[in-house]
Amino acid sequence: MAEATAPPSFEDRFWSSADGLKLHYRDYPGDSGRLPVICLPGLTRNARDFETLAAHLSGERRVLCPDMRGRGDSDYAKDPMTYLPITYVADIEALLADQGIERFVAVGTSLGGLMTMLLAFANPSRLAGAVLNDVGPEVSAAGIERIRSYVGQGRSFPTWMHAARALQDAQGDVYPDFSIADWLVMAKRVMTLGSGGRIVFDYDMKIAQPFANPSQGGAPGAAAPDMWPAWRAMGGRPVLVLRGENSDILERQAAEAMIATVPGSRLVTIPRVGHAPTLDEPAAVAAIDALLASADAAAGLSGNQRVA
Repeated sequence: MAEATAPPSFEDRFWSSADGLKLHYRDYPGDSGRLPVICLPGLTRNARDFETLAAHLSGERRVLCPDMRGRGDSDYAKDPMTYLPITYVADIEALLADQGIERFVAVGTSLGGLMTMLLAFANPSRLAGAVLNDVGPEVSAAGIERIRSYVGQGRSFPTWMHAARALQDAQGDVYPDFSIADWLVMAKRVMTLGSGGRIVFDYDMKIAQPFANPSQGGAPGAAAPDMWPAWRAMGGRPVLVLRGENSDILERQAAEAMIATVPGSRLVTIPRVGHAPTLDEPAAVAAIDALLASADAAAGLSGNQRVA
């Protein structure tokens, strides 16, 4: 994992959900003549997941990295049963409306990729391109059970080094090439200093409640029982599917079927990584750069035409 060599330049901003939550996003400035990028994080993750990618892209284009409800600096939901993909999509719709963003490229990791498909299904014309990071219309039951086994556990640690070691113990097979410095970077992305002075995971433990019960729409894909129509709605624009070589969420056969059903989509496998690539990997960054160049070209943009 590569960490940004200098603090990225972004503004902390907020928008409101339909049910009155104050939601946070990082706003990285960039050329208004290029397509903006919306980065959508995974189930237990937050805006910091994209800090290296956003720093790489900013300046050339605007990048928005939201904390979904119950994560990071966004309010926790009063009703934990709103922790569902359909609600997250509504929250992003509110952000797009608030900022007057009519066309954009989405980069979605895991849950964020499912949200991207649902956004495309609802209004495909506004999606100028997309990156789905280690997720698709079919997800492995074994991988979902692994995630369900740890979400909402609420562990805490006395120091950042203890937190990093705990992540290494739990996810060493996902990122086998990580050094302890990499695990420290990861810990500071997914955790925060809690009110009691201990290091805690930076999300509402109650997000586990709907996720634990598939009948309540908790499992990825349950927001739309058949996600293949949402995937096919991604056609007609540049689409990149990133897959961790050792992923237990997006199986190779499912990823290949995705590419076969959406002409022009591209599959890039990130070696020696499980679920999910961090998007700091050189192969991932190069593939995303190429996707964005294709999306700009398809939209007829060269850096001097304003995007709404």
